[in-house]
Amino acid sequence: MFVHTFMTQKPTTVSPDTSFPQAVTILRKNKIRHLPVLDDGYLVGIVVEKDLLSNQPSQATTLSVYEIYSLLENLRIRQIMTHPVITVEGDCPIEEAARIMVENQISCLPVMDGTTLVGIITETDIFKVLVAVLGGQERGFRMTLRLPDKVGELAAISSQIAEAGGNIVAVTTLHSPEIKKREVMIKEVGANSDSLLNYISNCGVEVVDLRTSEKYQPKLFG
Repeated sequence: MFVHTFMTQKPTTVSPDTSFPQAVTILRKNKIRHLPVLDDGYLVGIVVEKDLLSNQPSQATTLSVYEIYSLLENLRIRQIMTHPVITVEGDCPIEEAARIMVENQISCLPVMDGTTLVGIITETDIFKVLVAVLGGQERGFRMTLRLPDKVGELAAISSQIAEAGGNIVAVTTLHSPEIKKREVMIKEVGANSDSLLNYISNCGVEVVDLRTSEKYQPKLFG
């Protein structure tokens, strides 16, 4: 999986001379939170929604409405944009893009082809990839197991799922170095659950969680 598959192509952009009110209007109209800044076609900066919010006058200000409007109207994107910009290319693996965002505490990455901006990938795009990788749209039987971190353990479980008539739709592993094991999440559909559970209970695999995967309903408070 690579960035070019999940990025937004031809993202909405602004220029360094775009005014603060214009940038806010563009964000709201397009329902986006990130604006690459292009100067004569070249990427020179980026502005995100929080940059705009942090540059608004405090509600405790003594300025009048007209003074606030005049102040913001004269504020240009070049004055608040972030630069230089951390970027990636389209063939960047998606997990590397996610790592770069985490390590730099940023919410998006402009995607370049040479010196040309061709797309943008955001934290929302990364979450969509996570949902797909974990089989979030799939219904079936979800099991979380703790396996010894050695060759053949996952293959043995996969083989048993196949023998039970199951089709694996998602599998992820997380290494736990302190206990020298891997926590494995497997989601499958179609297996004979009795046969599969009998194997799991008799093979000495440490079971963390077993459940039928259904769409989780969030709860609202407040």
